[in-house]
Amino acid sequence: MKICRFNSDRIGLVQGDLVLDVTERFNRQPTWPLPHGDWIIRQIPTLRADLEAASSKNCETFSLTSVRLESPVANPGKIVGAPINYHAHIEEANADRQINHGHTYTTLERYGLFIKANSSLIGASDLIEQRFPDRRSDHEVELAVVIGKTARMVTREEALDYVLGYTIGLDMTVRGQEWPGFRKSVDTYSVLGPWIVTSDEIPDPNALDMRLSVNGEERQRSSTSLLIMNVQRLIEYASSFYTLYPGDVIMTGTPDGVAPVQPGDLIEAELQSVGKVQVKMAPHFARPE
Repeated sequence: MKICRFNSDRIGLVQGDLVLDVTERFNRQPTWPLPHGDWIIRQIPTLRADLEAASSKNCETFSLTSVRLESPVANPGKIVGAPINYHAHIEEANADRQINHGHTYTTLERYGLFIKANSSLIGASDLIEQRFPDRRSDHEVELAVVIGKTARMVTREEALDYVLGYTIGLDMTVRGQEWPGFRKSVDTYSVLGPWIVTSDEIPDPNALDMRLSVNGEERQRSSTSLLIMNVQRLIEYASSFYTLYPGDVIMTGTPDGVAPVQPGDLIEAELQSVGKVQVKMAPHFARPE
């Protein structure tokens, strides 16, 4: 099942080249104080049978090419990042002073995970607004894991039971000496899309090919089979430090090939079994409002 968010917070199922509007099947009136996590994502497991029965006969439908695709998760409590989770990326980071700024990267366990601000989140139809004309901003394509139920101190053997599904993540990054969570939390620097593919359709998230191109030039090509910490281990590691709630997102790390982008660039990312997403850089650097 492919679940999207479209046209100003409508909830859809993607079936071929159609989007079925299933918004009215959800309770959209949470009580205050709001529960942890994303209010819509936490309802999906209990609505599975109803959603699977949706069809063009009982839903309003739209052409996929006609809708505006937003981030499939609207309100993640946390966006968790894995900074150096491919050996080839560690090697390129250590060889490029604009990336490492004098640091030598070794193992993920030494540096741990980091949190990106959820205010940095956008979807496929939004523009990435680059900051700082005098600083380098890079693309980083990643498998993004969407948590489906509360996970606290789970083992790697049971970790996938807590996954709702998977989507493509772009972990945009300002290079510099500051901590990653600061440099990666710029407005619009977290991209998810185009939809969530539920975990039943991807039995092994650790065997997915991925690629990224900029303006038609391939920059990154790899596979999640090369992750240092695989998806199960990342969930175990993250949940050992803090509780993961429905809608929380784990960005699993980027492979080698990271490189700068410029205003006006077109980024295309593809992830096996999930799909393809095109995201545009805004034609100008971000401006104060």
